[in-house]
Amino acid sequence: MTPPDGTTAMRTHRCGDLRPEHVGEQVALCGWVARRREHGEHLAFIDLRDHTGVVQCVVDGAADLRSEYVVRVTGTVRERPEGTANPALPTGEVEVGDCAVEVLAEAEPPPFPVDKVGADAAEESLRLRYRFVDLRQERLQRNLRIRATVNAALRRAMDRQGFVEIETPMLWTPTPEGAREFVIPARLQPGSFYVLPQSPQLAKQLLMVGGFDRYYQIARCLRDEDLRADRQFEFMQLDLEASFVSQEDVLGFVTEAVLDATEAVTGARPGEIERLTWHDAMERFGVDKPDLRFGMELVELTDVFAGTGFRAFQAPCVKGIRVPGVAGEWGRNRLDGLTDRAKQLGAKGLVWMKVGAGGEFDSPVAKFLSGDEQQRLAATLEAEPGDLVLLVADERRVVQEVLGQLRLDLGRPPVSEGPLRFVWIVDFPMFDGVDDDGNPIPAHHPFTMVHPDDLDLLETDPLAVRSQAYDLVLNGSELGSGSIRIHRSDVQARVFRAMGISEEDAETRFGFLLGAFRYGAPPHGGFAVGLDRFVAILAGEDNIREVIAFPKTQSGADPLTGAPKPITERQLRELWIQVLPPPD
Repeated sequence: MTPPDGTTAMRTHRCGDLRPEHVGEQVALCGWVARRREHGEHLAFIDLRDHTGVVQCVVDGAADLRSEYVVRVTGTVRERPEGTANPALPTGEVEVGDCAVEVLAEAEPPPFPVDKVGADAAEESLRLRYRFVDLRQERLQRNLRIRATVNAALRRAMDRQGFVEIETPMLWTPTPEGAREFVIPARLQPGSFYVLPQSPQLAKQLLMVGGFDRYYQIARCLRDEDLRADRQFEFMQLDLEASFVSQEDVLGFVTEAVLDATEAVTGARPGEIERLTWHDAMERFGVDKPDLRFGMELVELTDVFAGTGFRAFQAPCVKGIRVPGVAGEWGRNRLDGLTDRAKQLGAKGLVWMKVGAGGEFDSPVAKFLSGDEQQRLAATLEAEPGDLVLLVADERRVVQEVLGQLRLDLGRPPVSEGPLRFVWIVDFPMFDGVDDDGNPIPAHHPFTMVHPDDLDLLETDPLAVRSQAYDLVLNGSELGSGSIRIHRSDVQARVFRAMGISEEDAETRFGFLLGAFRYGAPPHGGFAVGLDRFVAILAGEDNIREVIAFPKTQSGADPLTGAPKPITERQLRELWIQVLPPPD
């Protein structure tokens, strides 16, 4: 077995491990030449790098060593001469002298410097074309090791809570989960296709029917959707399902796992996770994934202007946010830009008001508001001199969405700043609007259990029905979703009817699951945590690409391998596929 300190037949220590206590020891190191600096006619300083860090080696006759050569260095650890220590390096108090160097592999000049500055300056396509070089930089080494730490902590937490790890198929049947799927032709059944799974949702429910009670896996899922900073074609999730549970049980399982993983990375365990209903999140923050690292909450002002003569505030809903201390800094151009932004988000307009030194409002609309309205506005918003007040009046959902986004635009800290603020969002609506035929659209999926208090509303007012669905949010990013599932055939039939799905259509689309349920389905529920987003936040990265070893570009291409690319005519014939010419 290889010792955990990295000792092998070729090395005694790792580069980043050397410290003053090693002075006098004979060492053998292996790594890449990060930097070479001449010192006199024959002497050179070599910064040797491996995944643990960099150490300085003093080499006599190093003229043939170039950047990114792979070498083995043997020598003696010694203190650096007085005045030459490098406090920026953990190894900065020592160096390796009297070095002998063995070149293990020569290297061409790298396409960009192997450090964060060099990588950030390189184009994305170049970094991904030479990802094997990009991965050598300290930032990506750290990020992918954070990912491994998270995975290990999650597995320990799930094992401790009695879950069993089971792998579900990658070749699956088309499912009704809403996202576009990757389709795989079945060579042995011409004209038929598998899909790559969007999630193990149906498979894990079948495992509950099979009596496994508590299942989990760190699952690879795939969706053929447009890529963005927090989305790739392939993504990983901690997927779990449990039987004979309530919503509280599932939230407890997931809380234990994510707090364990956070503590494993940061060294500190977050406190109890706050909980908000979907309704309260929308009213206070305007979004169902609120960032709790800062204030600027949406404040209800509808009652303040209930009898107003100001036409713009004669609306079903009026809300405002207070931006502290910026009134003196913001000129008319910036305020006009903010108004344009509100209109882009769907508002008819935006009212801004600066709070003066005496508490008075400075605004083009102040003259249209009564003294009582201004006093109540200031009191309700707790406005203070120097603050900027922003108000929107419209339909409630429009007001929420516009002010919710403006709040994020103006106040959200960078991902690498502030505390880690988890929050559970519960009591989601069962349905999210209606389709072109007037049928309700499931907010999550059609197997989500109805809130027990709202069952009687399914036939009379389906859009008022709450579900037993829940999301976990971290610093304004949705980490994952879950729900208690429908296991009763009578409730499932009522949900299908509310959605306009006939018995025949339900049998065609979901027959294998519904058929399994007829053989005895336990009450069950589950969750899935998106690991790419979770790790990115813990690593302080804006883009999940920086925590994935081999990601795709924004267009879905893989510059490293050239994928996707055409296959041969022979392969197409074997799959019974004919490629059509591109459309005009």
